[in-house]
Amino acid sequence: MTDSSTQQTQIQGLQDLQQQAASLLLYQTVLENQIGQAFLYLLETLSLAPGAEQGDRLTPLRAYGHWFRALASQQQTWQTYLLTQLLRADNPFSQQAQRSSELPASLVAAAQHDLQALRQLYACDSQQLSTWVQLAAVLPTPPLSWEQVLPSGSATVEALSQSLIWTRLAANPRWDAALAELAAHYRQMGVGLFGTYHAFGWQGGNLVGIAHPDPIHLGQLTRYDAQKAALCQNTEALLAGYPALHVLLYGSRGTGKSSLVKGLLNEYAERGLRLVEVTKTDLRHLPQIVDRLRDVPQSFIVFVDDLSFEEDDDAFKALKVVLEGNLTARPPNVVVYATSNRRHLIREFLADRPRPSDADEIHNWDTVQEKLSFSDRFGLTLTFEPADQATYLAIVHHLAAQANLTLPPDDLDYRALQWATRHNGRSGRSARQFVDFLRAESAQGQN
Repeated sequence: MTDSSTQQTQIQGLQDLQQQAASLLLYQTVLENQIGQAFLYLLETLSLAPGAEQGDRLTPLRAYGHWFRALASQQQTWQTYLLTQLLRADNPFSQQAQRSSELPASLVAAAQHDLQALRQLYACDSQQLSTWVQLAAVLPTPPLSWEQVLPSGSATVEALSQSLIWTRLAANPRWDAALAELAAHYRQMGVGLFGTYHAFGWQGGNLVGIAHPDPIHLGQLTRYDAQKAALCQNTEALLAGYPALHVLLYGSRGTGKSSLVKGLLNEYAERGLRLVEVTKTDLRHLPQIVDRLRDVPQSFIVFVDDLSFEEDDDAFKALKVVLEGNLTARPPNVVVYATSNRRHLIREFLADRPRPSDADEIHNWDTVQEKLSFSDRFGLTLTFEPADQATYLAIVHHLAAQANLTLPPDDLDYRALQWATRHNGRSGRSARQFVDFLRAESAQGQN
């Protein structure tokens, strides 16, 4: 092929890609962040390069460097980036698809058009662009192409890459044929913020995604099997759309109450479970948070760790509204899971008890009973008793087996009991800290 025909083929290919990118009707946001904008700018510089002066031929090379760096900073290939943005897209089609299987024909047609346009952009790999840059910049060799696939910085991206819809799209030249499967993915996994993250916090009046949630899994937790089973059963009722109860996990410190709630997320995230952690200082925003989650098809656990209240605490009033409801109906997709070391969540003082005094409230016992009964407003209370020696050692052996530690059982028991005596007593937390210490000791001994 002559140089002129090669150049003409390159120009035609670039124009086709630019046309497909410009023709997007619903999925423009796929190309609106750093990587997408760098890609569009690279196409623009390449399309102008054939008629450029000698000094301007380096512009495509610089544009290629910006695009390469953007991919490397996200640890994604161009194909991985496009699929990730597509599966998390927040647009009129994805929003309606996650709520209903009945979609307007014009919306379906627009989505099908965009999917095929994105498929053509997906087919443009780094090697092709590298070759075009070589020709445009008159280089003896093409610049290095970004092909390395590294673990992404986000756990949700890793989960997306293992999904069936990801595999289907990656191997299918007709993305429009996978429209029904894509809509089903949006309904189950969410879009936008809720499709990007599985765990959230509340900051400055907004939900904020947590890119690296605690990786603890339920299989790593042993003992307290009855409590675990009850919590899982309640969570599965929530996911199935049945009435689910608010839950109070009460008991001794270090018994794994918080880990059990966090483990639910890793167990059920693929079924649409999301976790929203709310600090005690933000509990006054709880009604606002719940309203934000009301119309989202995913299921949410609002997680409050180490819960307790002072008298006349505004957070107490906000939580009471969410637990008991008001004129606004309780959303069926939201429950509150709270942990506490206190059975009675509101601090009570001896001075609160009724006594003859002109300054005392006449119906003081009513106030006392309200404080004592607040924990009863949780439909399910799970009690975590302190670990005895047998339970503590069982947890140690369970964690040691998972860590592939090979200490003799008697030696492991002896050292575990010594650890409990010298540190924080017998608990699941102490057991994990002890096993983490052994893992570090073993690794150092092998070096």
